[in-house]
Amino acid sequence: MLIPVFGSSPTHLNPDQDLARRVILGELGRVGLEWRSVGQTDYPASSPLREVLTLAKHCAGGVILGFSQFETETGVLKKGTIFQQAVSEPTYFPTSWNQLEAGILFALGKPLLVFREESIVGGIFDNGVTDLFIHPMPMKAKSKKDKQAFREILRKYAAEVHRHYYDT
Repeated sequence: MLIPVFGSSPTHLNPDQDLARRVILGELGRVGLEWRSVGQTDYPASSPLREVLTLAKHCAGGVILGFSQFETETGVLKKGTIFQQAVSEPTYFPTSWNQLEAGILFALGKPLLVFREESIVGGIFDNGVTDLFIHPMPMKAKSKKDKQAFREILRKYAAEVHRHYYDT
């Protein structure tokens, strides 16, 4: 039996991002977990945010995939504050649903596993925001040692999800 985990990922990905997502989903299956996601495996009967909460309640953990979904080279951060800063180099943003879904899962006390592309920062993707370690997205073919380390991350996470599933 596969244990459901809530998956937060954009629907539309470029080929490299899609490959990384498929690798993660495959490895989740290897450790006895099933990816569930509003709009990908489950479809809303009511408002999408309410469906996220409903699905998250029925899952034993959450996996957040921080892929770049918007890029800008110009702009202003924190406009009108003493921290205002001009953006003059590429700045990348994930889907805002990553932040919403991670917040819901965290509030529900679900074990979380967070991956992010190197360029993604802010909110759930900042180290030290929670007691989570934020992992780099497995984007390219890695060495045997890197693959083993990635699988160990998933094994540890799966053990935590299994404990949560059977203890609640």
